[in-house]
Parts: sequence; C-alpha cells; structure tokens
Amino acid sequence: MTKIDFDLIKPEQVPLLIVISGPSGIGKDTVVQGLKDRNLPFHFVITATSRPPRNYEVDGVDYFFYPQDKFEELIAAGEFLEYAWVYTAYKGVPKFQVREALESGEDVVMRLDFQGAQTVRAMCPDAVLIFLTANSKEEWLQRLRDRRSETEEELAIRIDTAREEYASLDIFDYIVNNEQAKLDNTLDVIESIIEAEHHRVHPRRVQL
Repeated sequence: MTKIDFDLIKPEQVPLLIVISGPSGIGKDTVVQGLKDRNLPFHFVITATSRPPRNYEVDGVDYFFYPQDKFEELIAAGEFLEYAWVYTAYKGVPKFQVREALESGEDVVMRLDFQGAQTVRAMCPDAVLIFLTANSKEEWLQRLRDRRSETEEELAIRIDTAREEYASLDIFDYIVNNEQAKLDNTLDVIESIIEAEHHRVHPRRVQL
C-alpha cells in the first residue's frame, strides 16, 4: 500500500486578485466599504481618477485625484495596471499597490468599472471577477437617481452602457445580487466566494 503524506494534503495559500464590478450606481463602493468594515485581511486598492473630488470624498482614501495632465503623464510612463476614459474622466489602478500586496501574500480587492474589469481579465486571466447586479432595472435606476449626481443626459448614457455590460457577462466568474438594504447578504456571498477560491485543487496564480 502506498504511504500518503497527509501533511501535503491541504489548501495551498496563493493570494487572489479580486475584482468587484457592475453597472454605475449598483453599489460597488458600498460593497467594498462593507468588506473593509469587516476588517478582513485584504488589501483594498485605491483607484486613481482625473475627475475632481465630490464634496464627501477624500484624496488617498476614496480615490487618488490627479489632474488630467498628471494622469496622462503616468499613463505614458506605464504606471497603471489598467486605465480607461470613463464618461468624462480617466480612471486607473496604480501598479505598485497590486504588486506589493500580492508579493506580501495578501488578497487584493479592486473596485472597477466594466472597462477596467475587461482589461484585468485580458491581462490577468486568473483574477476573480465578481459582477454586482440589482433585483430589477427599476431598483437600479432609483439608486442612480438617489445619488443626484447625474443629469438626465448622463443617466441615459449610463443606461445604454449598462445594457452593453449585461450583454458581456461571460468575462465574469460570479454574479452577485446586491439587493437594496441587504448589504450583509451581499458581503456574506462574496466572502463565501473568496473562501471557496482558496480551496481550489488548482489555485489561481496571478502574474503581473
């Protein structure tokens, strides 16, 4: 009978690159903040943007806010893991944060729009991509209107964009319903996904 070394039969701890995405207004920021509030052992990437901060946003906490000319200098220097022109401004993920976190063994969580998720999927096929959705189109539209940060023209653009995003869900690994007023349910599902991913026989390995 072959002797089995049971010390080798355990999950291999390989850090994950996790992307939280979904249409505008679906609650991506709220979900990521909810994960932070649970004090989970993740590195939460701060996105850079060229738009000015809203009155409740803090530089280096909510986003890194760069003037457009500075943002374009960093693009030319290859300093972003991904970037895109989204609606009226650039958004991107500085490379150094992701590399340092993965090298330290931490799971990395990124909140990205759909274009960013597409870029990460192409660059890092082993990333874990999670798409947030709502119970209905009506619920989602009400969330957008409640923000009071878009004009009717901008709302129309976001609706058209969301239609295209839902038509391309195949790039994602998971879809999670972020139901209104049930944030804990959403967070529980995402935690379960991450826990299950850490128990794969063949772990995902992200190369940057």
